[in-house]
Amino acid sequence: MLKDQIIQDMTAAMKSKDPSLETLRMLKADIMKYEVSGKDMVATDDVVLDICKRSIKQRKEAAEGFKMGGKNDLAEKELSEIAVFEKYMPEQMSEDEVKKIVSETITQMNATPADFGKVMGAVMGKCKGKADGNIVSNAVKELLS
Repeated sequence: MLKDQIIQDMTAAMKSKDPSLETLRMLKADIMKYEVSGKDMVATDDVVLDICKRSIKQRKEAAEGFKMGGKNDLAEKELSEIAVFEKYMPEQMSEDEVKKIVSETITQMNATPADFGKVMGAVMGKCKGKADGNIVSNAVKELLS
């Protein structure tokens, strides 16, 4: 499980005094927060991936804001944290792979431009965690028009 891998990586980072330790601790804290948020909540791999995805998005936005504000040192810190989270994400699909899945889905659904939302939902389900939503959205727009 990803949760166990994160704990192992955190232990290794403690022993080697790795700078990624702080980020791993934040990730573990987010996982623990999820698990205590309700009765019998277990952080499955899908939950951990969602937490990582959310954290990556937040840090990208923060890094962009820091760069615009001229605080490049803080932007670099955010980008280094993104690298830690990305270690636990599945390999991302290429744009061509996404377009192929979108094309197949449109054909299967006999979709029209009015079915944008339905196609997006189906494709995001097939690409869970492996493709950025913006890339999928652009491919669906392009292939439906």
